[in-house]
Amino acid sequence: MTRQKLIILIAMPLLIFFISLFVGRLFIDPVTLLKVLCSKIFFFIPMEKTWTDAVEIVVIRIRLPRALMAMMVGAGLSISGAAFQGMFNNPLVSPYLLGVSSGAGFGAALAILIDSGTIIIQTASFFFGTLAVVITYCISRVYKTTPLLMLVLSGVVVSSFFMALISLIKFIADPEEKLPTIVFWIMGSFGGVRLEDILITCPPIVIGIIGLLFVRWRINLMSMGDREAKAMGTKVELLKVIIIICTTMISAAAVSVCGIIGWVGLVIPHICRLWVGPDHKVLLPVTIVVGACYLLIIDNFARAMTSSEIPLGILTAIIGAPFFAYLLRRSKGGWF
Repeated sequence: MTRQKLIILIAMPLLIFFISLFVGRLFIDPVTLLKVLCSKIFFFIPMEKTWTDAVEIVVIRIRLPRALMAMMVGAGLSISGAAFQGMFNNPLVSPYLLGVSSGAGFGAALAILIDSGTIIIQTASFFFGTLAVVITYCISRVYKTTPLLMLVLSGVVVSSFFMALISLIKFIADPEEKLPTIVFWIMGSFGGVRLEDILITCPPIVIGIIGLLFVRWRINLMSMGDREAKAMGTKVELLKVIIIICTTMISAAAVSVCGIIGWVGLVIPHICRLWVGPDHKVLLPVTIVVGACYLLIIDNFARAMTSSEIPLGILTAIIGAPFFAYLLRRSKGGWF
């Protein structure tokens, strides 16, 4: 990687993160914004308070957690997509392949139906998302091995099953109160994110990202196929389990707090692959940065385009689908 690309990767997230703190109905000048942030970071240094409590609440309790969560989720989904695409040696793979999104969506919809609180909704979403992947893995086991084709087919089956359960919950939900809440949650949003959510959601996402970074060089071998990887001394089944566990932790945690946000883990790895090449030792760290910046930009548009917030799943699909179609035509069906 050239020095110029490295500088861009360092400066880009910092710049976008700082700009995102200005996005919103309440205008806050840069000097005041820096003072508010410094007063919390350097709390041990006395500082004269020249801003109102409302400004501090908007920055610290609303915009800052939202920006941090958007970057964390974008980074996690992007590296999960890149890892899955390398493991399956398929450019059409996304982090939701094994049913984690539909399982997590069912858990959240069920919790909303029984009128649970935010913590219960997030816990149920994470539990059922993880359960869906466990079921997929158990179905795909054949003679103590896990063929990739069986994983894909099992994921399709489990996803369809949980999507049917989501449809059932929508059918029986109260159309005046519960149904709109379920539908809006599934479409994805960071609107309700608070600092407490970051403390709950970040650990599994960070652990999953670190796990994938530790095995990133072995994903290069996995992308050559199971036989070639085994011939080079790789414990293929163990590596599959590690990758699946890490991506499941990331995806389940992300969906539990912000709903189902598609196309991030599918498109961003291809953009990064065009920029830095197919070597996963470099590709995975780059997807973390680019994915974080991408989803934060999308979230800023979601907040600023209209008076009522646009669900993230809509924007990521509107932007991601045409771009992916362009990449598909350019590559003529091969790796991008």
